[in-house]
Amino acid sequence: MTIIVTGGAGFIGSNFIFHMLDKYPDYRIVCLDCLTYAGNLSTLAPVMENPNFRFVKESITDREAVYKLFEEEHPDIIVNFAAESHVDRSIENPEVFLDTNIKGTAVLMDACRKYGIKRYHQVSTDEVYGDLPLDRPDLFFTEETPIHTSSPYSSSKAAADLLVLAYHRTYGLPVTISRCSNNYGPYHFPEKLIPLMIANALNDKPLPVYGKGENVRDWLYVEDHCKAIDLIIHNGRVGEVYNIGGHNEMTNIDIVKIICKELGKPESLITYVEDRKGHDMRYAIDPTKIHSELGWLPETKFADGIKKTIKWYLDNKEWWETIISGEYQNYYDEMYGSREGMK
Repeated sequence: MTIIVTGGAGFIGSNFIFHMLDKYPDYRIVCLDCLTYAGNLSTLAPVMENPNFRFVKESITDREAVYKLFEEEHPDIIVNFAAESHVDRSIENPEVFLDTNIKGTAVLMDACRKYGIKRYHQVSTDEVYGDLPLDRPDLFFTEETPIHTSSPYSSSKAAADLLVLAYHRTYGLPVTISRCSNNYGPYHFPEKLIPLMIANALNDKPLPVYGKGENVRDWLYVEDHCKAIDLIIHNGRVGEVYNIGGHNEMTNIDIVKIICKELGKPESLITYVEDRKGHDMRYAIDPTKIHSELGWLPETKFADGIKKTIKWYLDNKEWWETIISGEYQNYYDEMYGSREGMK
């Protein structure tokens, strides 16, 4: 079995590669990543020497490069993590999100049609559903919830989802889609809430919180997410959407206070900043479908997952300090520049 994992040098993609190589040592895993600011090749250092792993530095928007890779590898499954994903960046510069998240998805599916695959899996987000009111804790996103996007990022992901389903209906492409809640865990890029707060707290820097910090997110430990995708690509029904949620709803301010407590830092570091434009108030996923069809449930409680995450950042300071300094962007050229096309 050969699987192409796009965006595999990013947070969730790299964790998925580690999971798959560990669980299926006879699978061949090919990572396709163009190493934007959020892609970090040093993350993949533990598997670079694995004979069943290959890294290719190209963009999913480059049709010629993608087709060449399909011709070389004859993949069975494509798992598309590649995406611009930071909401604030999408507000500042929407165009790159449309290019990568929509056009890139189309290029991948065209390659799947041309060369044939067993499954194309699109990794999406619960943000395509918009948000839920804080005063209705009984409401959850299901797979039937209408799409109602709030940002250029979520709009681009929703458009990609619709395109994937259209390719299934029009061309019979064997597709699945998963929509997950907020992930956390090892190798999370330091501009995101949890790793940013950990890094800033360790350096006694201010902890910037949007608005009053009342926004609620459903937090999912990244390892649990990877296990869910594994189940979907092997056993999920073609043409279906699966919601993946952690049932771990937390307000942003409570998360920041937990991090302060775990690290022994004062809450006086917390500073409230002007809220994000169009900031969604609450996300919450109902994962009944994936549980009833595939038997998946999140295994990691937030209280345990956040402790594991904080410990990982304490044990791996060099990884995130290199990113914050910007040095990681030179890592590919320094370490692997001569290795393109290897294996």
